[in-house]
This record gives sequence, C-alpha cells and structure tokens, in this order.
Amino acid sequence: MKSIESVSHLLSSVATGLARLKGMNETAPLVGDTITIQFDEWDWEVGVGLYGLMRHAEASDNKALIGSIAAWYDWQIGRGLPPRQVNSSSPMLPLAFLIDHVERPDWDALVQDWADWLMTGLARTEDGGFQHVVKERANDGELWDDTLFMTCLFLAKAGKRFGRKDWIDEAIHQFLVHARYLADPVTGLWYHGWNFNGRHNFAKAFWARGNSWVTVAIPELFGLVGEDIPPFVARYLTSVLAAQVTALAKLQKADGMFCTLLNDPDSPQESSATAGFSYGICRAVELGLLPQHFRRVADRAYEAVVKRISEDGIVLEVSDGTPMGHDLDFYRKIPNVPAPYGQALVMLMLVQTLSELEGETAPQMCAAG
Repeated sequence: MKSIESVSHLLSSVATGLARLKGMNETAPLVGDTITIQFDEWDWEVGVGLYGLMRHAEASDNKALIGSIAAWYDWQIGRGLPPRQVNSSSPMLPLAFLIDHVERPDWDALVQDWADWLMTGLARTEDGGFQHVVKERANDGELWDDTLFMTCLFLAKAGKRFGRKDWIDEAIHQFLVHARYLADPVTGLWYHGWNFNGRHNFAKAFWARGNSWVTVAIPELFGLVGEDIPPFVARYLTSVLAAQVTALAKLQKADGMFCTLLNDPDSPQESSATAGFSYGICRAVELGLLPQHFRRVADRAYEAVVKRISEDGIVLEVSDGTPMGHDLDFYRKIPNVPAPYGQALVMLMLVQTLSELEGETAPQMCAAG
C-alpha cells in the first residue's frame, strides 16, 4: 500500500544510494551526514542521475540537496569539462534547472553556449537529425532513441529559460525526425537505432531502456514547453506515445516487470526501463496525453520496481550502459550494475507518486454558496 511516509522513505533511500555511487558499478561509503555526490565523471550516466536528484530536490524544496548538486557542478566545471557530444550533454539538463535556484552567471553562460553548440556544432544526419556522437565514436549517420533524453530536453528547457524559440523548435523537430526512423508502425515500439549508411535499424531491437527514454521524454517535453508545441505536432506525438504504451501493456510480465528485449519474454528483466515506463505513463496521464486506464500498467510496474530496491538504496537488476547492438543476443548478455540512471529513473517514479499522494491529501477548496 502506497503512503506518503513509505514513498518518502524509499525516495530518501534511493537518493542516498545515488550518493554512494563513485562510478559505474563502483560504490563508496557516504561522505558525512548529508548527501555528497561522488560520481567522478561528466557523462550521460550521472547526467540522468542528477536530473532525478534535481527533480527530487525541487519537489521537496530541499535546499541542502540543491546545494549538494551545485557543489558537484562546481567541482566538475572547475576542473574542466570533457569534449562536447550527445552523452556529455546529458548533465546540462539538470544544470538548466539548477540555474533557477543559484546565482551563477558563469553557469548561465555555459548553458547558453552549450545549447548554441547543439544547434550549430553537433554533427547532423540526413533530414537534420542529431547524430548520436559519443566519446568512443562518431556513429556516422546514426540516430539513437537515447538522444531525445540526452540532448533535446535540455535544448527545450534552455530555450524556455532564455527565450530562444529557435532552440525550442529544434528540440521539437528532433522528436519528429527520430519518430520517423525509430518508431515501428507495426508494433508501436521504438527501435534502438537507425543507420542512414545502409538504411536499416541494426538488430531491429526493441530495447527496453531505449523505449523508456521515449516514454519519459515525450511527456517531459510537454511539461517543459507544451504551450510551444504546435497543436498538430502535439496530436502526432501523443498518438506515437499512445501506440507505444498500448504495445507495452501487452508485453508486461505477470509480476509487473519488462524484459530488456520487450518482445522476448526470455530476455532478462530490467528495472530502470520498468521504472521509466511507470513514470512516463503516470506523467502522461497527468498531462492528459494518455487515458486513465493505462495507470494499471504504471502501478504494476511501480510495485515490481520497489521490490528491487536494496536495503542500502541501490536499485537492483539495472543493465549496464548499452551501445548499439548488431544482433539481439548482444542485448541479452548485458550485465547488471549499480548505475546512476537506474537510481534516477526510480527517483522520477517515486517523485511522481509522492506528488500524486500529496495531491490526494491536500485540503480541497469548497465552492461558496
């Protein structure tokens, strides 16, 4: 049974678990009595983790936690940032939220400069898509579903923050380009990637976490810049999301989990994707993008995920970072690790649940007369 107390306790535990992560699959003792973020790399894993932590801090008005997040950025930016690419853009999303709470003109300037780089410096594919350039390789001509969360939400948030409609329009355009090549019209699910060099979807993998990035990113885009999305585009993205979630409802396991290959019930179950689906569906229902009956899918996923939070706050059954696979067996063999993005997707799920519970218990205004 969900309660404000139980969900708050889980949220605090998972946030503390994130603070214990020093690297991928590397935990360390907590530093002091407050949350000190120890993750020693600026890349997508911690970027997603910090976004979950930032949303938690804002929802709870936790100024100490906001201070801890600011301290991590001060440390990382102060020692020099890595080259810009898709995955290193991920920490910019929580930073774009953080600057609403701290007076740092230098960070304001960094957010604007990085957003401008996405517009002018990031390699493009055919049709102007954001090429999924990462630190290991350029991935020439490739679109990945991860890109929408790692770059486009930041671009939309920065555009809103600094009054740059061109940034917002580009973020929306990227959703359309990626949907064209990655959303499967037969199943409604999304492929992990598309390659213009050969014009194919690689292994044709319906990878769970990749799909969950989409389930999360579409409602987040509406939450960030909904009034800036043209009505016909809003209708299209809503229908794309509904098609995906309709397919997900048929593929959910009896215990509420989803498998790492969504249409392969024998592939490993995966917690971060399951949490992402739960959060994204709840957020979409809240925003009126999906009908209420999909809440059952989200609620079953929630119950499955909370059973996979260890006593020390680490989310279990989270698969390691997953590059593009060229055969389906590649996805089946990805090991599980403690990971910031697993913590973050669970935190988003818990923050949403807590917000709903608190809304149910808030005093209701009575009509006069």
